[in-house]
Amino acid sequence: QVQLMESGGGSVQAGGSLGLSCEASAYISETYCIAWWRDIPGKEREVVAYMNSRGRVGTVVPSSVKGRFAISLEKDKNTAYLKMDRVGPEDTGVYYCAVETHTAVCGIETHYYNVWGQGTQVTVSS
Repeated sequence: QVQLMESGGGSVQAGGSLGLSCEASAYISETYCIAWWRDIPGKEREVVAYMNSRGRVGTVVPSSVKGRFAISLEKDKNTAYLKMDRVGPEDTGVYYCAVETHTAVCGIETHYYNVWGQGTQVTVSS
């Protein structure tokens, strides 16, 4: 089964930018959906953005990050990215990528995705 590895997390000051990468260990499939999730202290895991293998533009879900975060995908590299701009302390958490390998229809529930990365910590200082 394909494995996912996130990278790019770290510490950043509020107002700064950070870019996360999610690399799959192998070819995923012809049709899939890949998503970024995050665990914010005190909150349930939430989907941040998703994109399917057919699309050119991803979807950012929480209103709190719209206009600041963007997802992109390089299919030939089996790698997804999350660009985070104008980050704030409220963005601090563990960020995960996940993929649903059997369909290009994206969901916003955790059980929808069958492969998860181990997560990368993002810490934003004020």
